[in-house]
Amino acid sequence: MSTQLYVFHAEQCNPKKCTAKKLAKFHLVDLFSTPRSLGRAHTVLLDPSARAPLCRADQVAALVAVDCSWKQCEHVFQSLRARCRRRLPYLIAANPVNYGRPYELTTVEALGAALYVFGEKERAKELLGKFKWGPTFLALNAAPLNEYAEASTVADLLACERAYERG
Repeated sequence: MSTQLYVFHAEQCNPKKCTAKKLAKFHLVDLFSTPRSLGRAHTVLLDPSARAPLCRADQVAALVAVDCSWKQCEHVFQSLRARCRRRLPYLIAANPVNYGRPYELTTVEALGAALYVFGEKERAKELLGKFKWGPTFLALNAAPLNEYAEASTVADLLACERAYERG
């Protein structure tokens, strides 16, 4: 089963550098720009402030990412209603703006990582392949992504994550 990808676009970024808009241009995600309830069954909102990490056991019909400014993300996420929120586990950004920073991923990095965790590795590569630095994200995070994808429970994933956070 292929996971549907949606992006709430908060219209806060430079359109020329917007990874969500580029993905939409290639018909790889569906964009929406007005907050609406994301309470549908089997939908997960990727939220960096969520307590629980995304795990293979969460595999759902639809994923929703948010494209907004990191400076305003707390306000944006509070405006969205969702039944299920998950954060991504520890990963390093490869995008030119936040290169080398943990957790500060672009929308495409977040969606690619989520798909990878769900076992949709080729699809993750397809998304990230639309950007020069996309393959670098996969290379930088190859070991943790593979371990996160193999973790069958949240406890297993958290153990892997702690090991990578410690370095």
